Amino acid sequence: MPKNLEATIDIAAAPDQVWKVVSDLKRMPEFSPQCIRMQPLGAVKTGTWTINFNRDGRKVWPTTSRVVRFEPNTAIAFRVNDNRTIWSFTLEPTEGGTRLIQRRDCPNGTSWISRKAIEAALGGEEPFEKALLQGMNETLGKIKATVER
Repeated sequence: MPKNLEATIDIAAAPDQVWKVVSDLKRMPEFSPQCIRMQPLGAVKTGTWTINFNRDGRKVWPTTSRVVRFEPNTAIAFRVNDNRTIWSFTLEPTEGGTRLIQRRDCPNGTSWISRKAIEAALGGEEPFEKALLQGMNETLGKIKATVER
């Protein structure tokens, strides 16, 4: 069964500065090692659909998602339609700036086809999730470096 995953980083910048970066979903490929493209279909808000392309090494696959939470300077989340996972960024003000939390939640598990594809093409759930968590930490580190410039 897939696990919920979480990574956190503290950024020396106000939440509105961090928000400008994480809410611009087109920029996701700059930060995520798995995301090749994330194209919102219209202005980003609750209900906006995106078309995405992801990779793991030489393997590339498309997905679609829908923004399910959009609270400026606080949180953005999107549900991947293909596997039912919910990816989110939550911003918490701190004394030194902002704590940014990235999560992958699987409230109802993932789709059968997604589990089979991960097993067949990506080495199984455990190594795939280990790589996802590593990628989440890399993503947060790149966001931090961008915002703190």
